[in-house]
Amino acid sequence: MKIFFSLLLLITLFSCRRESSIESSHKNFNYEKAKQFRTANKSDSAFYYYNLAKSDYTSTNDSLGAAKSLVNMAMLQNGSGDFYGSIESSLEANSLLKNEKDSTTRSTLAINYNNMAMASNSLKEYEKAYELFKKALKYVDNKEGEYLCYNNISDVLISQKNIKLAKKYLQKAILVKDSNNYSRALNNFAKAKYLDDKNYDPLPELYKALAIRETQQDNWGKNASYATLSDYFAEKDKIKALFFAEKMLQTASNIKSPDDKKEALLRIIYLDPINYLDNFQKFNNVNDSIQTARNKAKNQFALIRFDVEKMKTDIAEGRNQLLIKNVLVAALIIAIIIIIVWYWRRQKRLKKENELKIKSDQLRISKKVHDVVANGIYQVMTKIENQEHFDKEEALDELEFVYEKSRDISYEKHDVEHDTKDNKDRISNLIASFKNDTTDTYIVGNESEIWNGISQSSFEDIYQIIRELMVNMKKHSQASRVIFKFERTDNLVKIQYTDDGIGIPGDLIYKNGLTNTGTRIAAICGEIIFDNKSEKGLKITISFPVS
Repeated sequence: MKIFFSLLLLITLFSCRRESSIESSHKNFNYEKAKQFRTANKSDSAFYYYNLAKSDYTSTNDSLGAAKSLVNMAMLQNGSGDFYGSIESSLEANSLLKNEKDSTTRSTLAINYNNMAMASNSLKEYEKAYELFKKALKYVDNKEGEYLCYNNISDVLISQKNIKLAKKYLQKAILVKDSNNYSRALNNFAKAKYLDDKNYDPLPELYKALAIRETQQDNWGKNASYATLSDYFAEKDKIKALFFAEKMLQTASNIKSPDDKKEALLRIIYLDPINYLDNFQKFNNVNDSIQTARNKAKNQFALIRFDVEKMKTDIAEGRNQLLIKNVLVAALIIAIIIIIVWYWRRQKRLKKENELKIKSDQLRISKKVHDVVANGIYQVMTKIENQEHFDKEEALDELEFVYEKSRDISYEKHDVEHDTKDNKDRISNLIASFKNDTTDTYIVGNESEIWNGISQSSFEDIYQIIRELMVNMKKHSQASRVIFKFERTDNLVKIQYTDDGIGIPGDLIYKNGLTNTGTRIAAICGEIIFDNKSEKGLKITISFPVS
C-alpha cells in the first residue's frame, strides 16, 4: 500500500502524466522498449532494457540518461521487493547526478531519494527513511510535490509513533489540491489525530476519504481506507473491523497486491477466530508466495545485470578482436605500400644510377678520346710541323700507336702500354715534342726520383694534364718560351708551368680545352692554381701527394 502511494509521488514530482517511469532526456531504443514492457507490467523485461539503455547512455557520456535508467531500475526492484538491490541502484544513480542546478537533475534526485526512502521504510529502517524523505523534499520544486512529501514523511513518523510531529507535516499535506492525494492526506490526518487523542472521532474524515476514493475508482486508495477503518474498529466493533478487513482482502485480490492481501489476512486472523486455521493457511500461502517472488526477483535482477555485463564484455572483446584484425590489416596494407614505394624508389634510384653510370662512362670515354686520340694526333701533327726531318715511318708508327689506343678505348682495355716505360723520359719526350722554331721548351728537375712511388694511374693523369697544357699553349698562348719545373718535398710533388704568351682570361680557363684538367687533379687529390695576373704570360702550379 505504501509502495503505491510513493509511486504516485514519483509521478507528480516529474510530470503530470500518470506513468511510473522517468522520461529520458534523449530518445533511446532500449529506453523506449523498457517503457513499453513496464506499461505491460513485465518488470523483468523492463529492467533488462533499462539496463541496456544505461549502458548506451554511459557509452555516449550521457550521465543524466544513465542515471534515469538506473532510477527506473531501482523503482522496479523496489516494487518487486528487492529493497537492498533497489537502494544499490539508486546510490549508483546518485553518483551520476552531479549538476544540481539543472532542473531535470533536481527532479530526478527527488524521485531517487524518495525511492530509497520507500525501500528503507519497507525494511523498517524508519530513521533512515525519514532522512531520505527530507532529502527528497529539498529537490522538489512545486507545491503539490511538497505536500506529497509531507504526507510520506508523516507515514514514517506514524510508524515511529511520533504522532505530534506527523500531525505538523499533515497540516501542510492536507493543502494538496489533487483529489486522490487529498484523500490520502485526509485519511492519514484523521488517523494521526485519533492516535494522538483517543477521544477524537475520525470517522467523518475517514468516510469522506473513502468516498472520494470510491468516486475516483482509486482501488489502491480504497485499500488504504479499508485498512485504516478496520484498525479503528478493531477495538470498538469487531464485526465492522472484519467487514473492512474482508473488503481489503477482496480489493487486494482484484488489484493483485500480495502485500495488501497479507495485511488483510493478518487482520482477519485476529478478528475471525472461528476460521483461524483456514485464514492462517491462506496467510502462509500468500507470505510464502511473496517471499518466493521477492527471492526470484532478486536473483532475476542480479542475473539480468550479470547477463548485460557479460554481453558488454563479449561485445568489448569482439570489438577488441575486430580492432586487432583491423590493425593487422592496416599494418599489412601499410607494409605493402611501404614495399611498393621502396621498390619504386629503388627502381628509380637504380635507373638514375644507371643513367649516371652511362653518363660517367660517356664522359670517361670522351675524356680518353680527347686525351689519347685528339691530343695524340695533335702531338704527332706538332712533331711533323716542328721537326724538319721528321721520319715518315716514325710518324706512321706513332699514328698506329694512337690507332691502337683508340681501339683499346672501344674495347675498354686496361692501358698497360706505359707500365714499363720510364716516366721521366715520357714526360721529357712529351714536352720536347712541342719545341719548334718559334717556341722553346725547357725542363728543370725532371729526375727519376720525382716519380718514385707514384702509381701508374696517377702518373697517367699527370701526363695527360701536361699534354693538355702543351696543346692549349700551342693553340692559344703564342708563347716563345715554355718552362716546366719539377720539385718533390717528402710526399708532395710540385710542377710549375710558365710561359711568356698572352695568358688565358680567368673566365675562359675551362672553356679552352682545360675542362678535364680539374677533374684529373681532383682524382689524384691534387691542386691546380692558374696565375694569369702578370702582365705577360701564364703561370700554373700543380701539386699532388704521392700515393
